[in-house]
Amino acid sequence: MKNLFAGIALFGTFALATAQTITFDRTTYEYGTIKPNADGTRFFTVTNTGDKPLILSNVKPSCGCTTPEFSQDPIAPGKSAKIKVGYNTASPGAFNKMIEVFSNDPVNSRSVIYIKGDVNANAPEPKPLTAAEQKAKAKADKKAAKIAAKK
Repeated sequence: MKNLFAGIALFGTFALATAQTITFDRTTYEYGTIKPNADGTRFFTVTNTGDKPLILSNVKPSCGCTTPEFSQDPIAPGKSAKIKVGYNTASPGAFNKMIEVFSNDPVNSRSVIYIKGDVNANAPEPKPLTAAEQKAKAKADKKAAKIAAKK
């Protein structure tokens, strides 16, 4: 009987290991306190930790003040992609927005990520982007322009 359970457990583990699996570098991006009309662009990194191609089919914000951009190109096993999220920072006040990410992950076909922060005129000056953040932003902007040109 123990062998039967062990076999079932092993098969279940193997079955899950032979699929595409979505993993995020973070599930919440904390903007902190930012000035009105500040750059509201942030990036989430999506990694395919499975062994089959992962496809993001949709990224849906909870409101019109949040604009996600993503590619539907397959993410190969072990590779990553970026989801670019823009928040309209013109309106002052605290925000906590949900973004739904739909993929072909058989276990997590719907994942949820969040952005939150506070738009305040008394916020300190923003920190400049690091070289890695600038590179990621430029790459995502280039990819977004390519996607927009296809439409």
